[in-house]
Parts: sequence; structure tokens; C-alpha cells
Amino acid sequence: MKNYIPSNYQLSKIKNRKLEINFTGGEISSDGGALLLREADKKLNLTNDLAKHFPDRRNQDLIIHSVVTMLRQRIYGLALGYEDLNDHDNLRNCLALQSTIGTDKVMASSSTICRLENNTDRQFVVEAHKIMVDKFIESYKTPPKEIILDFDATDDEIHGNQEGKFYHGYYKHDCFLPLYVFCGKQLLVSYLRTSKEDQAKHAWAILALLVKRIRESWPCVAIVFRGDSGFCRHKMLDWCERNNVQYIVGISQNNRLNTMLAPIMQKAENAYNKTSEKQRLFGQFQYQAGSWSCPRKIIGKAEVTRFGKNPRYVVTNLDGKAKSLYEDIYCQRGDMENRIKEQQLELFADRTSAQRWWPNQMRLLLSSLAYTLIEYIRKTYLKGTELAKAQVNTIRLKLLKVGAVIIRNTRRIRFLLSSTYPYKHIWQHILKKLALE
Repeated sequence: MKNYIPSNYQLSKIKNRKLEINFTGGEISSDGGALLLREADKKLNLTNDLAKHFPDRRNQDLIIHSVVTMLRQRIYGLALGYEDLNDHDNLRNCLALQSTIGTDKVMASSSTICRLENNTDRQFVVEAHKIMVDKFIESYKTPPKEIILDFDATDDEIHGNQEGKFYHGYYKHDCFLPLYVFCGKQLLVSYLRTSKEDQAKHAWAILALLVKRIRESWPCVAIVFRGDSGFCRHKMLDWCERNNVQYIVGISQNNRLNTMLAPIMQKAENAYNKTSEKQRLFGQFQYQAGSWSCPRKIIGKAEVTRFGKNPRYVVTNLDGKAKSLYEDIYCQRGDMENRIKEQQLELFADRTSAQRWWPNQMRLLLSSLAYTLIEYIRKTYLKGTELAKAQVNTIRLKLLKVGAVIIRNTRRIRFLLSSTYPYKHIWQHILKKLALE
């Protein structure tokens, strides 16, 4: 750390006592909780596995920073709230982060990490996703009976002249259109795409690869594909039916569907006119679009509120009552939108400002890996605590951004946290779990 000249600064008095501040406190960090990321990474073996597949073309006799320490520096940094490469120029001397990534030297500069990102290629992105899926499978002690794969896309607004820049008519700005796949709260895929493509572009191929890999480990698991109307494509539905994959997917309304739902909608409208209270009724019927190979089951929602009629439809091959299928299964995909917000807003997946395509895919992937670490902490160590369902930002503020005095010598490294730290009980809960493993 830089040596500051001891100098007291006078602030306003407190009950006639002088209030002074200076910069002579020693080696203190606001990231004392970063050690939790290190332990989670160690249990998952995430960055070690990633480093084995990263294309390191440097002269190994001249390097100072290894690939694995730079990956940790970037991923842990995102988890700690450092969104930009430039942040690492100020972090290089932080003893907390140095200790967390496993070095006792000055860490890599922003330009060095930038070169790392620019060395990314397609093969590494593929291997990284394989690792993410493998970690997901390994997280289960016994094979589940059923899993639901949630597919969704979102806009990633861009402001420069990046490769793959296109204007999107729906979002009304230049953007990328990344595709995310979640199973519950666990992230399996974060795939960068241009916004000129159809929302379902490559979703079929990704679904096929995921189903193949999952069934290699869990041959008897029931797999459900869930998505909004942007993923209602006849080839995907045909593929699911041929490969014993169940689905529940939104479908855009049209005149034929509205006509079939009309009797139920009329009942809902009559009930609303009598009570002036929101009405929601459900119907089920067979429907075949022009491109479909066969009729399929449609669940229709007839909703009437003070704003008028609100019909909605899903197509599915799942068994069950219409109301339960819609409300208990299809509508639960809304939780995935919260996970995407965690990625975009709290782990900075939208910081795709590199000029070239693959570095931007790498930045999206780094954000996803930071999410994987925090979700592992949430699922494994925070179960049964007040933070069991906390968002990423809450976990960061309450568990990772912790003030600590750091003492480092040749024999040991000590992190001294405040005796009055308000979430000490949660940290003690986590440390007990770590000790038992």
C-alpha cells in the first residue's frame, strides 16, 4: 500500500470533543469477506478447472501473473462489486484480494487482464460452459426426479462500435441479445448473441446439448423446457416430442386462439361486471398452427381487470389441470427474470464494451462465473439463515464487504474483523460448516 504522511484532519466536534481523521491505520481492507469466495472456489474447484482450458499463448519464462490468479482476480472482483478493468489498477496492492486469489505479490494491472480477455476464443467459451454444467450436476447428491430448464433472452445495451452491434426494434436501442439458461437459481448458459437474430436463435441446439449431457449422468430424469412466446418454434416443439422432453412455452395470441377462448372470456367478463373485482378463468383446448405437425394442448387464461381483457396462452405436453399448469408451473419462470437482473445489474454482465466479439463473450462469462460462486455460497452455506434467499447485492454488502485489519508476515496471514460486526453470527455459521466438510 502507499505510505501516507501522518496528518490529522479536524472535523466537527462531538459533545465538545475533537474529532480527527488520518490515514495511518495500517493495512485495512473493506473486502475482508472475500475469503468466503476463496473457500467456495476451492470447494467447487472452479477457477482451477477453467485455467486448464484457457489458451495461454504467452512465453512461460517471462510471465509474472498466472492465468488462474488473473481469472480469480477478475471473477472475485466482480463478486465484490468492481465492475471495470480500471478498478484493478487501484486494487493491485490490496492485501485482502491478494490473499484471496493466492498470491503475496502485486496483482495484475488492468492492461494485463485486458490482454487475458482478448485471448479468449470460441473453444474456451465452450469448455467453460461444460464446466458450469458439470458443476450443476455435481451439486446434486442424488439425481433429481425432474428438472426445469428456463430459457430467456434479454437486451444488453451497447454504446460504442463493438463487433455485432445492431439496433433492436423492440428495445429501441443498439444492443446484444444474450441467451440465459437457468435451472432453478443455478446458471447453466450465458451465450452472447447479436440482436439481429431471432430470440430463439441457437436455443434448440443448446437445449439438445444440455439434454444430452444431463442424461449422460441422469438417464431417468424428467426434463421440462420452459420459455416465453419467443421460444415457441415448431421445430423445437417437434424435437422435444421426439426426444421425450416435456415443455411449457408461451404462445402469442391470435384471432383463432381468442375465438376458442371467447366463451370462457365472456364468463370472466360477466363476473367482473357483477363484482367489479379482477377475474381469472382458465380453459384447455387443442390447437394446430399452420407450421405445426400436429394439434397440441393449449392452456388459455381469460383475465378481466379494470384495464380490460388480458388473454394469455401457453402450449404444453404436460399433464394436469389448466389453472395449475399456468399458475404453478409456467408463471414460476418469472423468478428467472430476477436471476437475470442479478447478472445484469449486480454482477455487471452488461459491461460488454470491448471492441471485439470474444472478449465481450468472456466478460459475460466472467459475470456468470461470479454468479456461480455466489449461488454456491447461497445454496450451500446460507441455507437456514436470514440470507438464504438474499439477492447477490445483499450477500455482497453483508458478507463480503467487511472491514478487516490484515496482518501478513512470513508465518501467517491474519484477517481481523470487527468485534461488533453485525453479521458475525452468519459468518460463524459458515465457518462451522466449512470445518465439518
